[in-house]
Order: sequence, then C-alpha cells, then structure tokens
Amino acid sequence: MAQPRIARLFGAVNIGSFRISAMIAGITETNEMVVLGSAHRAAQGVKRGYVTDMTAATYAVRDALERAEKIAGVTVNSVWIGTSGAGLTSQTAQVEIDIGGRRIEQDDIDHLLVAGRDVIQPDGRMVLHAQPAHYTLDGAHGVANPKGLHAERLGVDIHVMLADGAPIRNITEAVQNAHIDVEAVVASPIAAGHACLSAEERDLGVALVEMGAEVTTVSVHAGGMLLGLASIPMGSGDVTDAIASAFGIRRFQAERLKCVNGSAIASPADHREMIAINAPGEENAGPVARHADEANRIPRAELVAVITQQLGRLMEEVNKALKALGFTGTKGQLVVFTGGGAELTGLADFAQSALGKPVRVAKAPEIRGLADAHAKPGFAALAGLILYAAADPVDIRAIGPNYQQTHTYAGMGLAVRVWRAIREYF
Repeated sequence: MAQPRIARLFGAVNIGSFRISAMIAGITETNEMVVLGSAHRAAQGVKRGYVTDMTAATYAVRDALERAEKIAGVTVNSVWIGTSGAGLTSQTAQVEIDIGGRRIEQDDIDHLLVAGRDVIQPDGRMVLHAQPAHYTLDGAHGVANPKGLHAERLGVDIHVMLADGAPIRNITEAVQNAHIDVEAVVASPIAAGHACLSAEERDLGVALVEMGAEVTTVSVHAGGMLLGLASIPMGSGDVTDAIASAFGIRRFQAERLKCVNGSAIASPADHREMIAINAPGEENAGPVARHADEANRIPRAELVAVITQQLGRLMEEVNKALKALGFTGTKGQLVVFTGGGAELTGLADFAQSALGKPVRVAKAPEIRGLADAHAKPGFAALAGLILYAAADPVDIRAIGPNYQQTHTYAGMGLAVRVWRAIREYF
C-alpha cells in the first residue's frame, strides 16, 4: 500500500525523568493525522523535570529523535518540547473592550487580544503560553469564535502558563545542542490534556493527574479551559525506590517487580503467591532480598503492601492539591489519571477509594500509525504534543507589537471607533 502524501510534518520530544521519547507525525492531504515513527530511551541528565547534566541530556534527546527518524524514514529540523518541571504555574486573565452593538470583525478580535497582553502579570517568570480560552459577549461565556456576532462588549478569558526561566532555557539549550530548532516548549499538562480529555469533560469540569517518574502534575479544567495546576515532587519512581529499600534490592529489579508483579489492590491469594526477585537467566544477579526464601522469592503480599503504602502518600498530596485548586463538591467529580505511573495494575480502583471521586485511566489517543508500545498512558503527553502542534493554537504574544489596524471605516463604524478610542485613552 502506498504511503500517504504528507502535507505538514511535526516532530515532538517529551523530556521526562525516566524516559525521553520522540515522535514524528504528519497531516495528509486528506487532513488525517498519521504517526510516521516514534521511539524512546532511558533519560539521562534530567532529575525531576530539570536538566542536571547538559551533555547527557543532549545525547539522550538526539538518540531518541534519531531512533524515531530512522523508523519514520524522514528527518525533522525542529520539534515541540514537552516538560513537567521548571516550576509550572497557571493563571487566568480577563479583558474586555467596547463593540457598541455592531457586528464583530476579525479586527476587533485582534484588538482584544492585543489589549490582553497588558493584563498578563508574569512577576518575573517566563510565559510559556498565553492563549485565549474562550470569549464572552456582554458577559455570556462559552463563545468559541465571536466573529460575525453582535455585542455591546467583547471579552476574552486568557490562559497563561508560567515557568521559571532558567530551567526552560536549559531544556531548550539541551535540544538546540543536538542541532534541532525548538518550535515551542509546551507544559506537559497542556499536552496531556489534548490527548486525554474530551471537549465535554473540559467543559463540565475534570481534574487531570499525570503521574511521571519523579513529578506528578495535577491540573483542573472547567468551562473549556485550564483553571489551575499544581506540581508534586513525587511519582512512580518513588514507588520503585520504596520497593528497592524495603527488600534491599537494586533499582532495576524493583522496577521490574513493580511493572510485572505489582498491583495497587491486594488480593487474598497474595500471601500464597511467591515471586522471584531475579528475572529468568539472572539468578545470580544482585543480592538476596530481605524476607526472601532460599530461592530468593518474596510473598506478593509484601510487595503490594509497599506499593500501596507509597501510593497512599502520593494520593494524600494529590487530594491536597485538588482541594487547593477548588476541585471539590459538585464542581469536582471526575479525575483522569495518565502518565507512566498510571499503568500500574489496579491504580484506578485505588485512587477512586483514596480520593472519593470517580477515576479513569487515559492512554494515548488512537492515531493512525501509532505503535502499540506507545499507545499507553506513559506516552499520552507525547501524542498530545503532536496534537497541540497540529492545532496551532493562537498565542496573543504572536499578535504582539506588530499588530496594526488596516481597515477603513465610514459613517457609524467610524463614529464607534472614535468613541471607543476616546474612552480607552482619555
């Protein structure tokens, strides 16, 4: 079968603490998204979302991207970067302008967005995104595109994502050192939201919890926009470390036990089931585990107990974050988990019991050409980066100082413009 002709090409690199993953995708002439290649490798030089070794991080980024390029059979010169570190915070700003009851034109929308630049208050931090979430007409919310409608006043709610400048510059430089241009740095909750949440969920109200290896981000969405987020310096890697410490084994052994035999829900049969510390062929690798029998096996019940204890601590922090973000009562119902940590067996049931809210686990969306190995929760943010790039959302900073009114007006249109100018500047 002939390969589809690609009209637009996108590259994405998600920089995590456990793995660095890359994806190359394109939009065909029939406007279908197709994944051409995706790959991942172990992270190097990154700790809790921050670059700690520039050389190692650059090598890992270059290696992951080269693997994806080899599978795709194409090369990319620029990528969108995803990150969950850098002290991400979110804020919402509102701005309104007078329209005078007439029909709204594109020029009015541009004027509104330019006015929105003045209400952003970064407080010395770097602005990653400044995007219109939805518009308001005379105070009525939920307008996706006001062009062609009539109103006395036109407003917009702007979602602003902030980050610490130095960590973002380090991430950007790590990619640029691999001779790749950076299109944009995208906050992981934004990318994961594109991949995991439906438009209806974002409108009704939903919380998205992305469990990474060393960072867990909690974001709250309602009214079609992201309202707030919090970062927790804990993740699935802490569960691995707890297993390694409890049984006195090496991290790679603890990771395998967690992924292969671990569960967040205890079973009556766990006390009778013995699991081997070493994988087949590795009988002499590593030390003998604490509480192990002569064959270096431990009861599955003890493994599950360590996992649930560490998960309980994480859920306490998630619950605190949800309450701090106002995700309570009738406004806060569904919680969606994603990220590599969400792949743990029984996590949804455990989280639902701990948080007292309905929980579902979301994986990467179905995209043509996406490998089964990458159609998992751990790669949802990577797929979301591609969807974000393809959506090409408006950033009010791009309209910027180059904005210039070019239309001419006569009659009542001119009078309205003059009256608005008088009110705004005097």
